Amino acid sequence: MAFVIVGNGPAGVVAAEALRKQVPGQEIVLIGDEDESPYSRMAIPYFLMGNIPDAGTHLRKTDDHYGSQNIRLVKGRVARVDTKAQRIRFDDGRDLAYERLLIATGCHPVRPPIPGMDLPGVHTCWTLADARAIAARAAKGSRVVQIGAGFIGCIIMEALSSRGVDLTVVEMGDRMVPRMMTEKAGTMIRHWVEAKGVHVHVNATVMTISEAGGALSVLLSSGDSLPADLVICAAGVRPNVAFLAGSGVEIGQGVRVNDRMQTNVPNIFAAGDVTEAVGFHSGTPELNAIQPAAADQARVAASNMAGADAHFQGALAINVLDTLGMISTSFGQWWGVEGGQGVELLNEAQHRYVSLQFKDDVMVGATCIGWTNHVGALRGLVQGRTKLGAWKDQLLVDPTQFVAAYVACGLKAA
Repeated sequence: MAFVIVGNGPAGVVAAEALRKQVPGQEIVLIGDEDESPYSRMAIPYFLMGNIPDAGTHLRKTDDHYGSQNIRLVKGRVARVDTKAQRIRFDDGRDLAYERLLIATGCHPVRPPIPGMDLPGVHTCWTLADARAIAARAAKGSRVVQIGAGFIGCIIMEALSSRGVDLTVVEMGDRMVPRMMTEKAGTMIRHWVEAKGVHVHVNATVMTISEAGGALSVLLSSGDSLPADLVICAAGVRPNVAFLAGSGVEIGQGVRVNDRMQTNVPNIFAAGDVTEAVGFHSGTPELNAIQPAAADQARVAASNMAGADAHFQGALAINVLDTLGMISTSFGQWWGVEGGQGVELLNEAQHRYVSLQFKDDVMVGATCIGWTNHVGALRGLVQGRTKLGAWKDQLLVDPTQFVAAYVACGLKAA
């Protein structure tokens, strides 16, 4: 029987390689459902920009990488998991036995129930196939409407802007990147991209998409009608868990795991964006779809599948975004905590912003724009659960002193 990994994105590949080091004689099977070598979705915008070819998105660059490690690649879509028999069944009727199973199936893009979402020229931007279809339509001067201005949406926006399209972004929230940025920071990003020529509608939803004479028309809740040659839906993602129905694996928003990345079913583990893992600060299960956490979870899961006793320290939200040249970051519980304190400072003329959030004398979250040389200090304070003492009061007066606080408290701890 084999160590089987369902999902060949970053978490699946990291887990397979980590397992190979720890179980050199065991069979390892890595399953993916696309006609592609394992690749990184985060590289797709660079493909759209024309900076890399298809192969540049591949997670490992040599053709014989997986074969040389005796990792067997299998193409297929898993339809169900029989936990009693310890077998997975594919949608084409094949099945495969497992000794230990890792669920690393990631997420899928949300397609809102908007009339016209299935029209030609309306795409998500999640797979290489999506990217190829978008590249074929997104010529210079093309009218493009993008639904969603979240983290993924802003990355896609960057790629589209580089192609010289006439771009309009529609966001249902009151600001850009609402799940990553405070109101002032998200609004600051909006003003920045509008100055770069991107049209932005906030507090707006798409009601319908229609087609006439080969052209698309996007009707907004505001009553505006936007002509388009291409519509891209970047309205968020959801964990891929449908195939686990009836398996007995506990599902919340994603696959529930403990700090060893174990599910509630013996011999089944999960890692990456599909999981609801313990939060770094909250200590409760939460979704946290970021690649560094996925890789950490994959290594922990692989170690425990091989019989070790490794523990995941909790998923810390770490977001770094380049939006048409404006670098923004947020860490931890950037929105603040009940009963905590916070401070923010905005200088839009100089494109600078910082927000710090505290629980007692520990910084639990931070947001910043324009401090690219110093964000490591913010991350260090948040991730280190550093007790700031008197420095907290100083930061409430002048939040720009976070580097001095990091140095002082770091030296004290040493």
